[in-house]
Amino acid sequence: MKTLKIIPLLFLFLLSACSSIRVDSDYDSHVDFSQYKTYAFHKNGIDKVEISELDKKRILRAIDASLGQKGMTKSENPDLIVNIFTKEREHLNVNQFNMGWGYGWGWGWNPYFWGGNSYVTSSTEGTLFIDLIDAKKKELIWEGKGSGILTENNREKEKQINEFVAKILAQFPPNIEKK
Repeated sequence: MKTLKIIPLLFLFLLSACSSIRVDSDYDSHVDFSQYKTYAFHKNGIDKVEISELDKKRILRAIDASLGQKGMTKSENPDLIVNIFTKEREHLNVNQFNMGWGYGWGWGWNPYFWGGNSYVTSSTEGTLFIDLIDAKKKELIWEGKGSGILTENNREKEKQINEFVAKILAQFPPNIEKK
């Protein structure tokens, strides 16, 4: 019976351990991040992002939710300006399966016995950048980036975008140790 109880936990752990989103951030170490309480979106910059309007809305809603959880509010006179941009690239994966008789192990294949098969799959890796700009100084103070394989399933997009944004903004504000 104990095994039956452990299997779902193990499965859940494996699913969470296989998260395909990699995040990173960079920041100006001379900035006091505790001074920032309000934000607004950089409309001109966001309008230039080459993704669908629906995906833009999903990203902006996710940023709103994440910054709101940190106690920040949207404002007409913000402390921070939020900008986003995206990149994507295609990945091709080639898998070969060869089986046959030959001289020694792994020295080619023999077309007279069993042939080989090649399988090609493709996926799209997307990268989301979130820039936080000091509104008064007009200087970039923090940048977060998340990369991962994008889903083709429209129903999963919102969930995936929320996960991307949450993981990126989990690194804001940075943990700055006082020396």
